[in-house]
Amino acid sequence: MAKVITIASQKGGVGKTTTAANLGAAFAQSGKRVLIIDADPQANLTRHLFPSPISDEDFTLMDALLELVDRPGLRFPTKGILHTAEDVDIMPSHINLAAFERKTTSELGRERFLETYINPLRDMYDYILIDCHPSLDMLTINALVAADSVIIPTQPQDFSIKGIADLLVTCEKVKKLNPKLAIDGILITMMDGRTNLAKTMATQLRETHERIRIRVFETEIPLSVRAAESSAASRSIFRHDNKGKVAAAYKQFAEEVLGDGTTEDVAS
Repeated sequence: MAKVITIASQKGGVGKTTTAANLGAAFAQSGKRVLIIDADPQANLTRHLFPSPISDEDFTLMDALLELVDRPGLRFPTKGILHTAEDVDIMPSHINLAAFERKTTSELGRERFLETYINPLRDMYDYILIDCHPSLDMLTINALVAADSVIIPTQPQDFSIKGIADLLVTCEKVKKLNPKLAIDGILITMMDGRTNLAKTMATQLRETHERIRIRVFETEIPLSVRAAESSAASRSIFRHDNKGKVAAAYKQFAEEVLGDGTTEDVAS
């Protein structure tokens, strides 16, 4: 069965969507069957991996979740899932997902809608990644309830790091609904190794979370315009700049996650 990993941060602009896209692409390069779920109404991940525009007439995550309310016995789990040039599948998002909380206010068990959607898909994939938007709202709660584990991207900056504590508190609360939820670790992104401030903040981040036994991944994703370029071009960093430092970092990061502390080859 697939391992479900939620990639979450309540702080925007920390490389969360870039991490979801490139980690999924790296998994696929290693031969894993990968589904990425775009649980952000901004749909940035959808545009990152799928260049064709998604309209309100297309079947997206919001439609799949509402089927659980309106027609729970008439489900087709793979409906709406798209295959991408990165050899990963994606359940796309649309701005209509912003209405999820309002439309499910009166529904019992609304924290489990995404879990219910994902469960029939677990046998079809090795990894299912969920990209969240930067808010600790009902969509993010759904993503945490559905997950086996969480990866938390953060920039080596004060405001980004302070947001981790709130997310960790939320994860502890979610364990009442999902006792198996684990923290895979914290990923340092947009690391500018040329500045003393970034290096100091990264060191403090590692020391602080080592004391509470929260893993900080060894890999640090470097700051580079190539990451933004790849997103704008609707392709992973591996198709955009496979020999660059960001691609190398995401390959190394995928090895850490796949190996769970050991090295596992991720193809170039």
